[in-house]
Amino acid sequence: MEAGGSDLIEIGLPFTDPIADGPTIQKANTIALENGMSATAALKAVRDARKKGLKAPVLFMGYYNPVLIYGEQQFVKDCREAGVNGFIICDLPPEEAVKFRGFCNDEGLSYVPLVAPSTNPSRLKFLCSIADSFIYVVSRMGTTGVSGTLNVGLGDLCKRVHETSKNIPIAVGFGVSTRGQFVSVSQFSEGVVIGSQVINVISQSKPEEINEKVKEFCQMIVGRDGEDSTIHEAEIVEAKKKAKEPINVHPTSIITEKDVGPGPGLMDQLNALNVNGEANSQSIPARFGEFGGQYVPESLMDCLAELERGFIEANNDPKFWEEFRSHYPYMGRPGQLHLAEHLTEKCGGANIWLKREDLNHTGSHKINNAIGQVLIAKRLGKTEIIAETGAGQHGVATATVCAKFGMKCTVYMGAEDVRRQALNVFRMKLLGAQVISVEAGSRTLRDAVNEALRSWVSNLSTTHYLIGSAIGPHPFPTIVRTFQSVIGNETKQQLMEKRGKLPDAVVACVGGGSNCAGMFYPFAKDLSVKMLGVEAGGDGLETTRHAATLAGGSKGVLHGVRTYILQDAEGQISDTHSVSAGLDYPGVGPELASWKDSNRAKFIAASDAEAFEGFRALSELEGIIPALESAHAIFGGMELAKTMRPGEDIVICLSGRGDKDVQSVAEELPSIGPKIGWDLRCELVPTLPSIYALTLASLISNIQNKYSASLVSVFFCRFSVGFGNGSGSGIPCSISCRGLEKGYVD
Repeated sequence: MEAGGSDLIEIGLPFTDPIADGPTIQKANTIALENGMSATAALKAVRDARKKGLKAPVLFMGYYNPVLIYGEQQFVKDCREAGVNGFIICDLPPEEAVKFRGFCNDEGLSYVPLVAPSTNPSRLKFLCSIADSFIYVVSRMGTTGVSGTLNVGLGDLCKRVHETSKNIPIAVGFGVSTRGQFVSVSQFSEGVVIGSQVINVISQSKPEEINEKVKEFCQMIVGRDGEDSTIHEAEIVEAKKKAKEPINVHPTSIITEKDVGPGPGLMDQLNALNVNGEANSQSIPARFGEFGGQYVPESLMDCLAELERGFIEANNDPKFWEEFRSHYPYMGRPGQLHLAEHLTEKCGGANIWLKREDLNHTGSHKINNAIGQVLIAKRLGKTEIIAETGAGQHGVATATVCAKFGMKCTVYMGAEDVRRQALNVFRMKLLGAQVISVEAGSRTLRDAVNEALRSWVSNLSTTHYLIGSAIGPHPFPTIVRTFQSVIGNETKQQLMEKRGKLPDAVVACVGGGSNCAGMFYPFAKDLSVKMLGVEAGGDGLETTRHAATLAGGSKGVLHGVRTYILQDAEGQISDTHSVSAGLDYPGVGPELASWKDSNRAKFIAASDAEAFEGFRALSELEGIIPALESAHAIFGGMELAKTMRPGEDIVICLSGRGDKDVQSVAEELPSIGPKIGWDLRCELVPTLPSIYALTLASLISNIQNKYSASLVSVFFCRFSVGFGNGSGSGIPCSISCRGLEKGYVD
């Protein structure tokens, strides 16, 4: 690259879960991680390059979590020692960027902020103020990658950045791939960034040719290949010059101060970090203690601000809540609360009550949030909805409300979850939704979230991301918890009517945390009420096959939020396992993380086998087949009840029904059943017909074990049965098989 004419080299730090990168960089991430690349390995690569004579400045670009886990201050020091000159961290929020920039300044390194077309004036002013070498301008909305076209408003964007920053140099990236685009963009900026096309050159070259091909590409881009650099394809500059400026044109409308809406802007919130006094009372706290925040690409920030304003306006509008409650009959609210008498009797301790969210329309608590968010989306003028789903319940709820309100619906679902939740996939498609199977990564909920976020970045103007759990960047955790709090509020009122008191404990399963946050939040200040969350313990916390984030994870950043996550020593996100698709996620809502650290709530893990015990107990004792997610809470609630006195009350959130999981239970029962003494195989009565069946079953089993199972279809058996002589020698039989006659088997 240096020999080819690159003035500055950007090296990507790989991360398992990038949300701003297009397919090319995603693939590069995967290949890098598969080959052991990490922040530590990247430092070694720079050291080695410097020893070989590399003179060009080097920037590291990546996501925050690997840097956070390494240790920010130590990472900056090690980077200086290795020969790194600066950093671009695409998901670092401004208040933390200031701190990180301080570490950079101490070591003489540069921090480069990102600016997007959607960056509003106050944010732009702030971001320009922390630039100490140059500013990275994202040329267009969406993810990285070769687009073939450039934003026709790029010149105006660059002019705005130059004016605001007082002519700090800028480099333009995202979508630049050709010599013509390079020349065109160079008219507006001091630098041009090309990434994905370099990866394409590498992937299309033979290993022994990579160095030379990359050098030739760089020479071509900067015009050192001997070609006439004045000849290039018509791009933005030419198009703008040919366009005649019309006269007597007036704006459609004018936005005044009163149109901006109530509440502080981002700069007000940032300034509030450094002054005494409280911020505007209408703003929503972006954090729960140290957890929460907005760790997202700059291109998402304006949309999140729009969503927050829309939510605040709706939340403070009595007519909005009147409209929300008008849909209660459709949702199946208010939900039922009843005493599980046989479960209580079995445990021999506290009364066990069930909050029956499984009776809601669509079969789970997800409908509460789906209705609320789609109403906000309509207020914001959005016409399309995207969503992620694990167990499929949120996907079904989203598809349902989109059908009801006439909105286009796209649901992202991990390929493994598509397999084990096929019924819900079919339900979503019946409801008119498009279901996108995600084959990347672990092919579960986490990968569905990644793809949904990428899609949202590319379609912000028309699309609302209806996130299903209490995860993601602010304000999503607060929005989801607000709409799900109907669970805890109803529980409080209903138990007061039935028992004249608050419950002594509330229990919920924990994946991302939507049903748990909804059940717990109304009781958070009632300190007499214990709050117990039950996570997915999988094969056990001592193994790597679990999804117990709060019980077995550590603090980090994932999907735009600082919380507890499951990760390795390098800050890469770990694969998870749970028999329940809805709990198979390596993160958790930030409010739950705060409750854990403050000891307001306790979180335990139930293994797959223990979840099956809860599943079996509720099915056999109460005639209710629960979702496997809810079965974790049932087990945890039963164990808690045993430690409490008769007359005390536990309420378990039965978050979903289990018809979606029957097939999964049947598949897993042969391995999990023996661990808990649960065998649902049919017992054959030894009559003559059953002996025929056993003989045939034995034959087929032997054939399947020895030969391909696909051959079984050619075996047409005739039985000739002769009875024994009464001496107990059994029933001899001869078998004639056309498979033998055809020569298929010996």
